[in-house]
Amino acid sequence: MSHDLPNFSKADGLVTAVVQDAATGKVLMLAHMNREAWDETVATRRACYFSRSRNRLWRKGEESGHVQQVREIFIDCDGDAVLLKVDQTGAACHEGFESCFFRREAGGAWEVVGQPLVDPRGVYKDKKN
Repeated sequence: MSHDLPNFSKADGLVTAVVQDAATGKVLMLAHMNREAWDETVATRRACYFSRSRNRLWRKGEESGHVQQVREIFIDCDGDAVLLKVDQTGAACHEGFESCFFRREAGGAWEVVGQPLVDPRGVYKDKKN
């Protein structure tokens, strides 16, 4: 494997990570990775990201238990975006939905698609949804 991929030299040392359900192909979420998160993900096959709001590593499921077991890893042609195909335990979204992409545009308004899998207030200590 080339050691210069992904390319962490742009965007403040971060690459975009698109996360997809390995079985269904459904896009679950979008996150960011720095080199440390990348190295941990590759080594452990458990998704680790860099949280820009917390300014630290974020191991998916560290609080909720909704972990992502990585099955395949892809890098885009420019080396600045990663695609993780994962087995998702529980909800990927912190609002309790299977996917973070649960709002669909419908004639100038937003409609919620699907039902939450969990109540986020029961999963996350600091959420007030």
